[in-house]
Amino acid sequence: MTTSLAGTEAASVPAPTPWTLERLLRHTATVAAEVRAGIHQIRFDAEHRWSTRLHSDEHMDVWLISWTPDQSTRLHDHAGSLGALTVASGTLTEVYWSGGHGERTLPTGTGAGFPLGHVHDVVNRQADPAVSVHAYSPPLTAMSYYETGRDNTLRRTHSVLTDDPEPQVTTLDHVPTVGGGALGGNRVGGGVVGP
Repeated sequence: MTTSLAGTEAASVPAPTPWTLERLLRHTATVAAEVRAGIHQIRFDAEHRWSTRLHSDEHMDVWLISWTPDQSTRLHDHAGSLGALTVASGTLTEVYWSGGHGERTLPTGTGAGFPLGHVHDVVNRQADPAVSVHAYSPPLTAMSYYETGRDNTLRRTHSVLTDDPEPQVTTLDHVPTVGGGALGGNRVGGGVVGP
């Protein structure tokens, strides 16, 4: 597994969690290996990224997210949470902001860690679908969204209170297993807080 920690200066800022970026990356890599072994059921939806929460406790939540071609997030942060992702299959591109535009390609088995204040977008630019495992610590409670201004600076457009990395997208309340059975318990998370 290849890992990368974005923004080394921000990575030294203490976070309100016993989890470190390195530990989150190791955990997402372990769960991504489970995904490749077929332990977790995956669905693909060409209209919306599909996601399901695999684990949640007082210190961390873990999500499985699928990406069909051209699906992306918008430029966002994870508020007061550290984050990490590992690509279980396919290739994703992370576009990030670190005093300017940066970009990195994340093929299968590659992980990336996100310190507090990390602003990024993730996109599947490939012809094949991709699957990734994401972990947030403390568990995700809010996200802010951004755009790049005419003067090439970052401007926050709005924030959302959410416990879901896919706010306003239908997700599953329970963890599907191998052989799965019916998947149910859909919900929509998040609410806009304003600019």
